[in-house]
Amino acid sequence: MQRAVSLLLFFLLFIGCKENTAEKNSAQTDSTEVSSELEFKVLDSKIINKDSLWAPFKTEMESFREDRYSMLKPMIMDKSIPDIQKAIKNGDFTYEELVKFYLYRIRKFDRNNEKSLNSVISINPDILDEARDKDLAFQKGERKHPIFGIPVLLKDNINTEALPTTAGSVALKNNLTEDAYIVERLKENGALILGKANLSEWAYFFCTDCPSGYSAIGGQTLNPYGRKILDTGGSSSGSAVAVAANFATVAVGSETSGSILSPSSQNSVVGLKPTIGVLSRGGIIPISSTLDTPGPITKSVIDNAILFSAMTGKDDEDPASVKNTNLTKDFYSNLSATETLKGKRFGALKSLMEDSLYVAALNDLRKAGAEIIEFEAEEIDLPNFRRLLNLDMKNDLPEYFENYGGNVEIKSVQDVVAFNKKDSTIRAPYGQGLFDGILEDSATNEEFAAIKDTLSRNGRRFFEVPMNTHNLDAVLSINNYHAGFAAVALYPAMTVPMGYADNNAPKGLTFITKPYQEDQLYKFAYAYEQVSKKRVSPKNYKE
Repeated sequence: MQRAVSLLLFFLLFIGCKENTAEKNSAQTDSTEVSSELEFKVLDSKIINKDSLWAPFKTEMESFREDRYSMLKPMIMDKSIPDIQKAIKNGDFTYEELVKFYLYRIRKFDRNNEKSLNSVISINPDILDEARDKDLAFQKGERKHPIFGIPVLLKDNINTEALPTTAGSVALKNNLTEDAYIVERLKENGALILGKANLSEWAYFFCTDCPSGYSAIGGQTLNPYGRKILDTGGSSSGSAVAVAANFATVAVGSETSGSILSPSSQNSVVGLKPTIGVLSRGGIIPISSTLDTPGPITKSVIDNAILFSAMTGKDDEDPASVKNTNLTKDFYSNLSATETLKGKRFGALKSLMEDSLYVAALNDLRKAGAEIIEFEAEEIDLPNFRRLLNLDMKNDLPEYFENYGGNVEIKSVQDVVAFNKKDSTIRAPYGQGLFDGILEDSATNEEFAAIKDTLSRNGRRFFEVPMNTHNLDAVLSINNYHAGFAAVALYPAMTVPMGYADNNAPKGLTFITKPYQEDQLYKFAYAYEQVSKKRVSPKNYKE
């Protein structure tokens, strides 16, 4: 079976709205069968020592037994943040027990067993002490934001002082930093940083032949809906897998072009790629200062809105960062179970009409009151997209190390390439062809500006022509099929589970709209979620 092509490196394959190759060519089997497995050079991490990973919790977790875990399962598994907060308020369990529940599941499922998913790279050694602090603060009435006390996983290209930030690279295994701006905001609002999630190494802009979800630090992340059968998507692979498998309440990913939309869709969770600048990029290992943004990955739209709201704020150190002036103060309080799409006009691409799940999603939207307008997408190229990433990363990575990096010897792409060559079997088993391409690329300031201008104009045209012609509120896509256009147009996009293909592969309905319309995206997505209710937990991870 061909490996799924699901991220920015191969986004051009999706411009023609082609189906994901994994979904087209995989055996039509239930995910429990292993008749056509993906092939990997490396499966388990050769860097992470499971014993050392669990050493900080060994004694305290001894008292958290199977009977208490089983009692908590129906109150925590697949529950929303409001549900969890209500249960804590009722005294059903504490924030400390909530953390222990997730730790128990991570230890049980995530590494070195027949169901391992390899989605978590590291765990905050102080997480239980911090959870107990939240319990005390809650008793004093200090819970102000719904993210308070909620365990959050961070994609391991996002800085936090508790743990190294590695981008999945051995070169950065000791990259100890201060908190990224969005992590500061999360902590200010009371969130608990549970740990770091695995990712496609260097946000999938590193090797030409590596599978999504692989990093030298974290090993190969696997999809809980079809372990070793279905692609995880990338590059925020671990973030999406961990949320899908209930290893954390919510997680943070990052996207350049498809890195949130792809894994969220392919692991049946909700992912938002926001407008550039609404969330700070300060303290996040970059690919492209032109296109990069962090974003929330969750099991439900309400959780997504809560997590997103907890990270917003203007970062004076990020030149793209904007104030919330055009946005609501939060994105969750106005969501209602009676949300209607009456009067909303959504554009549906005719080229996607062969997908039965897409057609069913359109019918669900009609039930919610929306009008669906079918249109033919204009054939538009995105020339030099790869070069944009090459040229940005060559400049942006040294700036990250200068302004946000820890005390590591690595300072540039060239340093990473040289480091990996010393032990390529461990450090770069799939090669590092994309990093080699970065070193080979160059352009004048004028050439670089022209590349960005052409991409921006073409991306905007792809959406603006149908949106203006048909007076559309949003364009509807599948998974990350049009992530490249949304990226260069700087359009926000949000994917919501829309069902499962015959081979059990999850798919997402993706809403794309104009910049700074996140509040509208949440209303669209919430209304669709309420009328469709398509998400189902991976059945092999319900124990």
